[in-house]
Amino acid sequence: MTTPTAPRLGTALARLLVLAAALLGTLLAGAAPASAHAALTGSDPKDGAVVATAPKEVGLTFSEQVAMSPDSIRVLDPSGRRADTGEIIDLCSGAVVKYGVALRAGLPDGTYTVAWQTVSADSHPIAGAFTFSIGAPSATTVALPEQAAGGGIVGALYGIARYLSYAGFAVLVGGGAFVLLCWPRGASVRPVQQTVVRGWLTLTGATLVMLLLRGPYTGSGKLADAFDLARLQAVLQTKTGAALTSRLLLLGAAALFVAVLFGAYARRTDPKERKDLTFGLGLGGTVVAAGIAGTWALAEHASTGIQTGIAMPVDILHLLAVAAWLGGLTTLLVALYRAPSVERAAVERFSRVAFASVAVLVATGIYQSWRQVGSWSALTGTRYGQLLLVKIGLMGVLVGIAWISRRWTQRLAERTAGAATGTELGAEPGAEPDPEPRPETEPGAEPDPGPRPETEPEPEPEPDADEEELQDQDPQEAPDAARAAQLARQRAAVATARRKKARDADPERTGLRRSVLTEAAVAVVLLAVTTVLTSTEPGRTEEEAARTGGTTAGSAAVPDRPVDIRLPFDTGGVDGKGVVRLSLDPGRTGANALHLYVDRPNGKPLDVPEIKVNLTLEEKGVGPLPVAPDRIQTGHWSASGVQLPLPGEWRIQVTVRTSEIDQTTIEKNVKIG
Repeated sequence: MTTPTAPRLGTALARLLVLAAALLGTLLAGAAPASAHAALTGSDPKDGAVVATAPKEVGLTFSEQVAMSPDSIRVLDPSGRRADTGEIIDLCSGAVVKYGVALRAGLPDGTYTVAWQTVSADSHPIAGAFTFSIGAPSATTVALPEQAAGGGIVGALYGIARYLSYAGFAVLVGGGAFVLLCWPRGASVRPVQQTVVRGWLTLTGATLVMLLLRGPYTGSGKLADAFDLARLQAVLQTKTGAALTSRLLLLGAAALFVAVLFGAYARRTDPKERKDLTFGLGLGGTVVAAGIAGTWALAEHASTGIQTGIAMPVDILHLLAVAAWLGGLTTLLVALYRAPSVERAAVERFSRVAFASVAVLVATGIYQSWRQVGSWSALTGTRYGQLLLVKIGLMGVLVGIAWISRRWTQRLAERTAGAATGTELGAEPGAEPDPEPRPETEPGAEPDPGPRPETEPEPEPEPDADEEELQDQDPQEAPDAARAAQLARQRAAVATARRKKARDADPERTGLRRSVLTEAAVAVVLLAVTTVLTSTEPGRTEEEAARTGGTTAGSAAVPDRPVDIRLPFDTGGVDGKGVVRLSLDPGRTGANALHLYVDRPNGKPLDVPEIKVNLTLEEKGVGPLPVAPDRIQTGHWSASGVQLPLPGEWRIQVTVRTSEIDQTTIEKNVKIG
């Protein structure tokens, strides 16, 4: 009867990397490029307005603080030439965030295009455009770039670097915590050392790439501008640039931590000295890890919005808990596959650390979800809320798999207590445990080469006849010393192969390895979703922008482009929640095709008894213009020839009735050119 063996390391890790790459590509391809987290709530002149005389300046009002540069607001005349002076004017007053740009004197009549691009307070680029006319509308030759802010190849590379920075942070911090808290002997295990060092290298490299790409990511969108020193200098003066620079400095301190952990700490044998060094490394490592986590908290979601004083410490705790769990899990996976043996007590200690990390994640996650979403309708009706539900589901799956791993650990512990022999996973019955690390050599003494590195390839065992021949042959009978050394190495290789075979045949260890590998695969998916979530507009911001009639970069309508908006609704009755997706094509004055799609919270089509639309242009006293769309199929209504006689800011009201008594009206302002 043969016992099942775990998959080989190369195959298992290859599958994990393929899964990570596929999922990351899917998420990055399906996500809008760095959705805006600030909204343009107003402009002076308004979009589509016709003024009698040329204004002295153009002003833009935003929902939250933004970072402006000399080219953040550009006004172009009908021929595409600059009509502004390039001087940004700060018009902020109290809680009102408003910036403007002065116009040149003597502007002729015609249609002018205002193109703006800036960076919101949580570091994400936003952009948009609108038009106004002096005297009377005219034809314009202005061509706006089709690539959204933060999109293209630069946006994709920046997104990948963000993902790698989170992954590197988790492995670096979680791996170090795993060694100090769960498996001190792992400090001398070469695969564990390599894993933590690679985490440091990944985080450092990703941070450098983000620093170089930051300029084109928030500006030109051209990859060639990554090495523009002038842009790099401008980036260093921003909040995000300061955070990335601080992260690099803290990574220098982290390198010292890693060197001591795998150097002096690994060689210490005196219990008191080791205990003192453990305390120092734990304290210093915690400070450095919290500082690195703070570089995210100080520059992204937690740094803007409500309750920032609470949100930033909570965000730091959340990141540290993620690293302790997922990074420790990665290190445990490497140890189970590549280390000769792992103490069962180490796995049990990590199980307790993981449980505490999950508890912190739940507490901080609830607060962050409330702060970023704000309402049940935003949880199901916004992209941020839907991604958050996916993340919660993955967390549930991960906790379930972790429970299975814990069961395997308990079985291992019970077997250890019953057998009373062998305290390490994978050790042969009756075998001696691996020795402690060798002490440091005396000054001036010849260094002891010690045991061969554990990452050295292990040859397959020879046939039993060869083993017996090797064991029976006396090294003294070898023709020379080289032959004797070769025989000794072969005997050691055979012994190592035997131990590996016994280790891989251990059913409890095999089960634990497979469950931990599955945990790691789900963790890769979870980290990818989290990365996309951090670059998606929070549900609270999206709903507030909809209520105030503001538009974000993702939904701003510009001339000659279709209008596509999402309107979450809740009538309060059975099947009363859902989302209305409305499309106006071509989204300009004249005849338009109107399409309405009603979806349940899970994305499936929802049939409702009645749906009506009213269109109003208040500034010109037009409307409300009623539209009665025809039902095409389940969840789809359409109307053709919908007339929008004038440009401007139109209010679209959609009335949804889900029963005889349950109905609601939802609205949003859109700009029609």
